Amino acid sequence: MLDRFSLFDLIIIAMMAALGIAIKPVVVPLAHIISGPLFIPSGAIAGGFYMMWMVLGFGLTGKRGTATLIALVQALVVTGTGIVGSHGAMSLITYTVPGIMADLGLLLIGHRVCCNPCSFLAGMLANMGGTIMVNFVYFRLPLIPLILALSTAALSGGLGGILAFQIRQQLLKFQPGSFPGSSISGGGG
Repeated sequence: MLDRFSLFDLIIIAMMAALGIAIKPVVVPLAHIISGPLFIPSGAIAGGFYMMWMVLGFGLTGKRGTATLIALVQALVVTGTGIVGSHGAMSLITYTVPGIMADLGLLLIGHRVCCNPCSFLAGMLANMGGTIMVNFVYFRLPLIPLILALSTAALSGGLGGILAFQIRQQLLKFQPGSFPGSSISGGGG
């Protein structure tokens, strides 16, 4: 499976995984200020900011499976080091599902982070997948707070996906053709 990815792609995957892990301890406490009074997990709000790295990574490589690999690398690093955001061995599931969801969503619509709508969808699915898994493993929220958390996760993740697409577009302006996915400029993948 990894034969499809160049060394450049693997470096992008590692960088996006590291950025996703690094931003989490900064963003989650800030999101908790908003989410605490609403009784929803702060990750539902903050998730858009750290799920966007999966979407951006996919957009830069243009290869299916990138979001899943980024999520898997994050899961392995968090599980192995026990850093902030670790759910122990369950991190392998709670961190990997968002990447799988983003990849599946993009596969089903035939896009590759090539436009705002597909980027919104990828970020939304990733954050909702993470919220569902963390709820299933830890929180077990009642129906109304769960619906509120999923709605918030959908909006936050979608906005993170759009931000990832905009960052990708800006990077492509500096070096057109330098990223493997740069031939994907719009429309279907």
